[in-house]
Amino acid sequence: MVTVLDGGMGSELARRGDSTGKQLWSALALLDAPEAVSSVHDEYIEAGAEIIITNTYCTIPSYLGKSGLGHRYLELAELAGQLARQSADRAAAAGRTVRVAGSLPPLDESYRADLVPEDDVARPVYRALAKTLVPYVDLFICETMSCAREAASAADAAVAEGGGKPVWVSWTLDERPGHGLRSGENIADALQKLEHLPVAAFLFNCTSPEAITQGLNELAGLTDKPRGAYPNRMHVPPGWTLDNDISTELRLELGVEEFVEYTQTWIADGASLVGGCCKVGPEYIRALALSLQSA
Repeated sequence: MVTVLDGGMGSELARRGDSTGKQLWSALALLDAPEAVSSVHDEYIEAGAEIIITNTYCTIPSYLGKSGLGHRYLELAELAGQLARQSADRAAAAGRTVRVAGSLPPLDESYRADLVPEDDVARPVYRALAKTLVPYVDLFICETMSCAREAASAADAAVAEGGGKPVWVSWTLDERPGHGLRSGENIADALQKLEHLPVAAFLFNCTSPEAITQGLNELAGLTDKPRGAYPNRMHVPPGWTLDNDISTELRLELGVEEFVEYTQTWIADGASLVGGCCKVGPEYIRALALSLQSA
């Protein structure tokens, strides 16, 4: 049984011209255009997504604090949870079963294992986010985790405050296939650091599909739990942050057909959770869902 996840939120808001900002990114829409967030959720559901992820990737003190809004991170996280829940409830009223995953993201910068906060700083924030989201979500996803310690910190908090709801962990990988996490740690060691926690599924996200293919092959020999992936369509140069002058590069060669081909390969090799991340929009999710119907 394969479950379809949604695609990118921030990149989709930006593509539509809705509120995003370099420092706040997708969190800006919660302030200026929450209806746009709902619209993106609804479109992913219409495209075939069975799980939508809350727009909490940037509702973190570090990003919000750059605009003097750090004190509002839980207020905005709750709004994001409410919007996702409302979209899922609308789907339920129409006869669709859609689950909401509460995103617990990196607390400083994505892909930057060198900037991951110490555990005594990170865990209280993660616990507060999980406690805020728990009324609205069906599960938690600790996503774009660049090192083993970051994943363990987020997952520990989700387990502690998540009311027994499933907790998934999704790592981001070095773009070079076979080189492990962005931190340089190998997948086996990262998995071992989570052995003391009841993590329900393991995924890779916001990474090139080539690296994900290798990662899933390695993961298959390490765990019997559900595994999956949601790739991005961009290359992230070393040293990138959300608001510095280094630019990401869009991978034009990864079109809808190529995306579906990769996901079909992963599914054939045992992946059961598939979707998209940055620059993967509703048209990609629609094609993926249709391919599963015809399989």
